[in-house]
Amino acid sequence: MATTRPRGEGGAASGALVMAIVVVVAIVLLLLPYGAGAEECEDGMSTRARAGDRVEALPGQPAVAFAQYSGYVAVDRDRGRALFYWLTEAVGDDAAAKPLVLWLNGGPGCSSVAYGASEEIGPFRIKPNGTGLFLNKYSWNREANLLFLESPAGVGFSYANTTSDLKTSGDERTAQDALQFLVSWMSRFPQYRHRDFYIAGESYAGHYVPQLARKIVEYNEASPHPFINLKGILVGNAVTDNYYDNIGTVTYWWTHAMISDRTYKAILRWCNFSSSSISRPCNRAMSYAMNHEFGDIDQYSIYTPSCAAAARANATVLRFKNTLVRRRRSSGYDPCTETYAERYYNRMDVQRAMHANTTGIPYRWTACSDVLIKTWQDSEFSMLPTYKKLMKAGLRIWVFSGDTDSVVPVTATRFAISHLGLKIKTRWYPWYSAGQVRNLPLLLLLLVTSSEFGAHVQVGGWSEVYEGLTFASVRGAGHEVPLFQPRRAFRMFRSFLAGEPLPKS
Repeated sequence: MATTRPRGEGGAASGALVMAIVVVVAIVLLLLPYGAGAEECEDGMSTRARAGDRVEALPGQPAVAFAQYSGYVAVDRDRGRALFYWLTEAVGDDAAAKPLVLWLNGGPGCSSVAYGASEEIGPFRIKPNGTGLFLNKYSWNREANLLFLESPAGVGFSYANTTSDLKTSGDERTAQDALQFLVSWMSRFPQYRHRDFYIAGESYAGHYVPQLARKIVEYNEASPHPFINLKGILVGNAVTDNYYDNIGTVTYWWTHAMISDRTYKAILRWCNFSSSSISRPCNRAMSYAMNHEFGDIDQYSIYTPSCAAAARANATVLRFKNTLVRRRRSSGYDPCTETYAERYYNRMDVQRAMHANTTGIPYRWTACSDVLIKTWQDSEFSMLPTYKKLMKAGLRIWVFSGDTDSVVPVTATRFAISHLGLKIKTRWYPWYSAGQVRNLPLLLLLLVTSSEFGAHVQVGGWSEVYEGLTFASVRGAGHEVPLFQPRRAFRMFRSFLAGEPLPKS
């Protein structure tokens, strides 16, 4: 007599077997094709996002042979923070082989679109009446793809839907949001993953740049498949160390005859630059220097005129470019470029072309945010420990300084660097922004007198190369080095990318 298995037990066993087979097959089917399908889906989404960010042409823009993109990248969806970027790809057929450079301006609270892109290293300059653009002969996108980021939220077109975020910004969140931006942006632009990548900036970006670099190093160390191929950083007239920056700044004022012996001694006596608080006697001495001894100069470039219109508009407001009145112009330099930017980027047709202000921010676009400047929270006392960590990570580090800036002057930078205790590889020497006339016969060089040719054989500045860091001054440049000395700045940038010392002849 044949035995029979109980129905319930036999049905459960066969059902479990079938289920196991189904699960295994499903896993095989999902894992193999799904990876490709997910990549296709992700590629499709990033392609659509890129296409949506493509800038066909800006109003009043001359014809160009490079691609532009701009738009928003969310960095905190819960709090509604999104950062605005502008990518101007490199000139030439080899743009895909050229590195990516992220440029950050400081403040804190100032726009890289206003400064870096529009009056320093970007491909365009703005006409005085804000009606259009003209080309920058020394744009850094001749050598690299340039990514300008308005950071943190509240700067320029970047925004936060949580209003309190605009009053609680600081170093840490700015760096974290910038890292999140890069990770998300490289998903939208995967062609820049693994591309040689550099971060550059000036002023308070002396904090932003090394802090973001530190975040990237830590991010890459924790990632099994890092894709941000950070190679180095480049910072100019950089806020570096509170103590040495302040000592160096006061020294610059005195050695450049901006303040009296009496005021200089009073500041050194009463000011404790190791403390975050300022005593009343120190404040009185500093105020007297600025209000009674400086005079009507542009503190960011002490030998060139300031913009009268900007000074009248901002005389009572703390601003990054709080320049004073002087009613004269010098050849080849226009001090009012910031006001041109504010005219141009508040135009509705410009904002539409750049896919900017899509949420209708309830304030005008400005070059700097007074709210962020006045309410800035955490700020690291010194970046010197971070420099040491970045050197240990093998990054290329260049620090440059325009020598006519009295706000973050060359003496401040040199004092700070000297306390890193680095071994000197190449002693102090003059460097040259030499061009096509460098190799002309001596007699012909002696006959060269025009400014166009004479500029080719002038000292560009001075440099010293250390183990792990290169310092360079730029002669005749103010706080925004590429604005005041575009040719020399461009020559320096080329040497930085090539990893070569600045030319000695």
